[in-house]
Amino acid sequence: MPQYEHVLLARQDISTHQVETLTKEFSQVIEEGGGKVAKNEYWGLKSLAHKMKKNRKAHYSLLNIDAPPAAVAEMERRMGLSTDIIRFLTIKVDELETEPS
Repeated sequence: MPQYEHVLLARQDISTHQVETLTKEFSQVIEEGGGKVAKNEYWGLKSLAHKMKKNRKAHYSLLNIDAPPAAVAEMERRMGLSTDIIRFLTIKVDELETEPS
């Protein structure tokens, strides 16, 4: 199966617990699609270079994913509908990093 690195940015006014809940929800979408999330890292609340959707800060989170493209597409579709997600980026990689970033 293809491997991906996925970074998501969540709104600044939600709590850390809500961000963890969001990442668990999207991880379940991947698992339902026949994939798995190899690593989940919360990078914290960081300042943005410029305003995005009226936010100056965002919660950053990284997911290392090993899943079929259909499962990743479904996760991205649901993220696009979520009001708590500002931006996300998925990149296909040859191998996943195992060490903390």
